[in-house]
Formats: sequence, structure tokens, C-alpha cells
Amino acid sequence: MDWYSTVFELIDMRSFSNLWFWIALAVAWSSASHWVLGVPYDMVLRARRVGGQAERDLEDIARVNVNRVLYIARVSGPWLVGILFFVLTSMAILGFVYRVEFAQALVLLGAPMSGVAVLNVGTAARIEREQAHGPLLHKRLTRCRLYTQMIGTLSIFVTALWGMYQNLSLGVLG
Repeated sequence: MDWYSTVFELIDMRSFSNLWFWIALAVAWSSASHWVLGVPYDMVLRARRVGGQAERDLEDIARVNVNRVLYIARVSGPWLVGILFFVLTSMAILGFVYRVEFAQALVLLGAPMSGVAVLNVGTAARIEREQAHGPLLHKRLTRCRLYTQMIGTLSIFVTALWGMYQNLSLGVLG
């Protein structure tokens, strides 16, 4: 057995039957729902519960991350959107027209994450526009987290259905 076949046996390129893909999917959505606009959600809970210094820390880190997200969106936004659409379209064509399973997996992970990115930019703009702080900031971050979790749940469900379909059809055909 040569090195090449050993590596590809360890790293199965059939994504939907690979445990590592499902671990990566779970970690990606867990991280996306914990880090709301770059702010760890436990800071929101602690600020709501304790107040004082925890509240000031939350407002500071939220302000920094809102400014960072909006700066990136305003300066590089059109280029990032164009590159993202090119990559996602290329992966979708490779995956669903040419039946490359790895590309399908990337689309099923990347497309919903793109929606979360749009949600984050919109939430950041709203926080800046409203100059949100205190309970209003908590509400905006909590709502952004809830929508992220809803997108993630739907994404995992659709990915699981598609993965089961792929595994069953390849099991019957292959």
C-alpha cells in the first residue's frame, strides 16, 4: 500500500459518509451561534445578569466588532460578495452538475454561512444606527443569535437529508 492511498483512505473524500465532515459541520454551526458579531454569547448573558463592569465590557467589545464588521463591509464588501458568489457558484456547478460530492458539501456549508454573514452585517448596521447599548444591545445580539441558530438548524437538516440521499444512492449504485 502506498502513501497516497493510505492518506485517501484516512481522509475519505466522500464527504457525507465521512465523520470528519459532520464534526466540522457541528463545530462550524456551534461557533457561529456562540460568537455573535465576534462577541461571545456568554458575555451577553453575564452583562444581562451582573451589569456593571460586565455590561461595559460587552458594550466595548460589541462597539469594536460592529465597527470592524462595518468597515470591512464598506471597504471590501462588493469585492467579497463578488468573490463569494464566484466561489459558491463554481462549487455548486461542480457539485450538482458534475456530481463532485466534496463540492456539494462545501456549498451546503458555505451558502447558509453566507446568509449568516449578511445577517451579521445587517445587525451591525442596525446596532450602529440605533447606537444600541444596555438592554437594546442585548436584544439585538440575542436576536442575531436566534436567527443564526434557525439558519443553522435548517442547514443541518437539509445537509443531513442530502447526505442520506447521497449515501443511499451511492450504496445502491456503487
